[in-house]
Amino acid sequence: MAGAGLRAAARRWLLCGGHGGPRAASSSPSCPGCGPPGPSAPCPSAPASADLSAHLWARYQDMRRLVHDLLPPEVCSLLNPAAIYANNEISLRDVEVYGFDYDYTLAQYADALHPEIFCAARDILIEHYKSLLMKIDAYHYVQLGTAYRGLHPVPDEEVIELYGGTQHIPLYQTSGFYGKGPSIKQFMDIFSLPEMALLSCVVDYFLGHGLEFDQAHLYKDVTDAIRDVHVKGLMYQWIEQDMEKYILRGDETFAVLSRLVAHGKQLFLITNSPFSFVDKGMRHMVGPDWRQLFDVVIVQADKPSFFTDRRKPFRKLDEKGSLQWDWITRLEKGKIYRQGNLFDFLRLTEWRGPRVLYFGDHLYSDLADLMLRHGWRTGAIIPELEREIRIINTEQYMHSLTWQQALTGLLERMQTYQDAESRQVLAAWMKERQELRCITKALFNAQFGSIFRTFHNPTYFSRRLVRFSDLYMASLSCLLNYRVDFTFYPRRTPLQHEAPLWMDQLCTGCMKTPFLGDMAHIR
Repeated sequence: MAGAGLRAAARRWLLCGGHGGPRAASSSPSCPGCGPPGPSAPCPSAPASADLSAHLWARYQDMRRLVHDLLPPEVCSLLNPAAIYANNEISLRDVEVYGFDYDYTLAQYADALHPEIFCAARDILIEHYKSLLMKIDAYHYVQLGTAYRGLHPVPDEEVIELYGGTQHIPLYQTSGFYGKGPSIKQFMDIFSLPEMALLSCVVDYFLGHGLEFDQAHLYKDVTDAIRDVHVKGLMYQWIEQDMEKYILRGDETFAVLSRLVAHGKQLFLITNSPFSFVDKGMRHMVGPDWRQLFDVVIVQADKPSFFTDRRKPFRKLDEKGSLQWDWITRLEKGKIYRQGNLFDFLRLTEWRGPRVLYFGDHLYSDLADLMLRHGWRTGAIIPELEREIRIINTEQYMHSLTWQQALTGLLERMQTYQDAESRQVLAAWMKERQELRCITKALFNAQFGSIFRTFHNPTYFSRRLVRFSDLYMASLSCLLNYRVDFTFYPRRTPLQHEAPLWMDQLCTGCMKTPFLGDMAHIR
């Protein structure tokens, strides 16, 4: 129904050419907004200079009506939060081996864990140790309105001044393969949330009390404090003491693993977490025999160096978790191994190339090396995706975004009018467009907006998600919605020069852009 409505509205507006009603076909219309430019016969509906403002507002109203017609109520709620989304074509029929990270992949944690990490790291920071948080897009530009020093926004003018009169972040500052350049670190996963919050609070405290500080030292101290929460085992203790509170969807994880094994798939686990913690969590989710589901289990793997460092050997653990001195010549089912490296793993298992699909939540530590260096297929677990899709499915978001896109096209088209009255109209449209961008941003997060987009460009995170993962989904349980021989086909995303008609083109009957004929006077 929605598709038929879109096609009907498009056909109606192409025939009518906007508010002026049906018009005779012309091979060479030349006024802005009427059709392909040509060298002769100006459009009979071209406005006189005195009527330009009225003409622009008439086009504006045409666009409003079109957007209303194009978005019937049933067009919303089209995306499924439990779906798997493909960046690259992949058939599960070809996948023989499934690999998994543990934290935030097999084990999904409740949001209640974040305050615990924050408070513990804050206490460590205060006891043992005596600035700009921002969002950037795929092209290394800061999204203005998302830069914070402490808990307070930094004015756009100051951000631009800090970066030498531009919003651009130089490549050398962000070029680290694992998301950490010499002066900028990319926060990549759910575990980053407490760290970002603590950094902001400490900076805000120092600024509020007039205390001088070195940003590099402060960042290191906060990072060390967060790391100590993991190294000292505090996070593991909280989860082990109340698994019902902190571990989500355990029954669904069990269902995914059991289903794969029932269909003859081989499974392995590679995690940085210690065995005692993983064992208790898997017993909670799967049961005491969980190890029988996996052909190989590797703990304390030290990813991402596990994928690149050939020097660390595998060590076997006994039933009590103590290290053995055996020389590892094969990886046995039901046994537990610590550390090691991917090169020995590949040699001992012969699991290579696209028949292996590995799931993890961290694009750099889990997926980047496996896809780019070893040709494995990869699946990213993005818990925030579920909430983002629910917002995208709302009528408010759909209407705001569609009208914003239409208004942007109208602005691009009508900027050929440069008289004083027209410039006032265009300025009003620019203001409305900016308001719409702020509305769609705030629907996701008032400070930073969507994790997948700046106002219109993909975020730095999104670009790497596309580069490092074949599939992405909100949780591992999404696999339950697909057969084990299902093929995922990514939709062709048009490049700008391949793009189909935008709504402003449908409204005005224009078939080409840019309008070289209309802009000939600037040459």
